[in-house]
Amino acid sequence: MKVSVLIPNYNHANYLKQRIDSVLNQTYQDFELIILDDCSTDHSREVISEYKNHPKISQLVFNDKNSGSPFLQWEKGIHLANGEYIWIAESDDWCEPTLLETLVDGIELDSACVISYCQMYCVNQNNDIKWQSWHRCLSEVVDSTTFIQDYLAVKVSIYNASMAIFKKEAYAAVTKEYLEYKFSGDYLFWIQVAMQGKVHISGKLLNYFRKHDGDVSSMAYSSGLNFIEALRIINWMYDKKLISDRTYAAAYKKEFKAYWPVQKTINPQNNALIKQLFNYPRTTKASRLKMLPSAVWDTFKKH
Repeated sequence: MKVSVLIPNYNHANYLKQRIDSVLNQTYQDFELIILDDCSTDHSREVISEYKNHPKISQLVFNDKNSGSPFLQWEKGIHLANGEYIWIAESDDWCEPTLLETLVDGIELDSACVISYCQMYCVNQNNDIKWQSWHRCLSEVVDSTTFIQDYLAVKVSIYNASMAIFKKEAYAAVTKEYLEYKFSGDYLFWIQVAMQGKVHISGKLLNYFRKHDGDVSSMAYSSGLNFIEALRIINWMYDKKLISDRTYAAAYKKEFKAYWPVQKTINPQNNALIKQLFNYPRTTKASRLKMLPSAVWDTFKKH
């Protein structure tokens, strides 16, 4: 068995058939499919059960109680997986038939590769394309240090799990820390996997990342949790000496520019945590004088 495909689902019944069919219809067929439902309250179980006798499906796992975290479902699925590579195919996304073939071919270009990912379209619930990712060449293998510095620290190029596969053996070095995050656990997860070896990047647009009102990220952005967790992970990378002072400062500035226009919409408790993180960066290169005009920072400090 070459690939284990995991579909962790919670209340995505309306998207499940398209997701499952897009996996089953891959041109690359050396895979097993494991579907995990986290005690959905919609009709997800009925949709999933329609596939119970499909020969590609090795396991259907229905939780009796909601886990409260998509990353706990990742962990469960990874431990059940028999494949050399793992693809976490999010239940509200879908993909082109050649995604798996392209990513497997890419990861096998170099025995040191631990991740292979493609590009994606971001679409809304009406299937309108909102934006798309891109890479400067059709296929490239990048070393671990370069990838973390250039593709994860400031610009996070793996936007969602559906666009990537990874070596299962690399997961052994991933700590349990990513399970402590409600929103950005995948960010820390990809950093820790990338620390184990090289990364193959495909420039092909093969994944469709669906954004809708019920997704996890929409709730995180409205609460400010995305800023808290992103800043903590940036600090983590710096403490581990994975990024330079300059990269650290650029990452902090990017988060602040995103935070500034929405700060008044975030609840006071989370705002206090965010301000504390911005006020005490790990390096002086990310100090307020380096990041922003003093007038802007003074306004921030007063509120």
